[in-house]
Amino acid sequence: MSDADRNKATIEGFWEHLYAKDWEALAALFAPDGEYTDVPTPADDVARGPEAIIARLRLGLDPVEEMVHHPGHVAAEGDLVMTEHVEEWRFPTGEVVKLPFVSVHQFDHEGRIQRWWDYWDLTTLLGSAPQWWLDHIMSGGQPQEA
Repeated sequence: MSDADRNKATIEGFWEHLYAKDWEALAALFAPDGEYTDVPTPADDVARGPEAIIARLRLGLDPVEEMVHHPGHVAAEGDLVMTEHVEEWRFPTGEVVKLPFVSVHQFDHEGRIQRWWDYWDLTTLLGSAPQWWLDHIMSGGQPQEA
């Protein structure tokens, strides 16, 4: 099996763990110094290390009631896997966000995710997500004063 095939298979499992919110299994796929960021956010907003990556994911995704993955094209070459897909987030208050992504994963020489960059449209998210969720994200998950 080539590195590209191995990495592509890892990403297939990655998506399964993410949408099942299996944070422990997901964390195990990252290199100790692995990085994750959402490109539309500030340039210095990069989570480093599995613990920080999972904390960042949980901030945004734990409040989402259900996530549906609509996979598209996947390209794998060498240490890179790129996935074009749509994530459908269903909130407990009834809102639904369909957010198109291009996700880029780069692997280290041991087959662990070294770098995960997500490219998506901030306007789509801001126009569809509930205000309470946006407030939650902006507060870093801290309780808001009434």
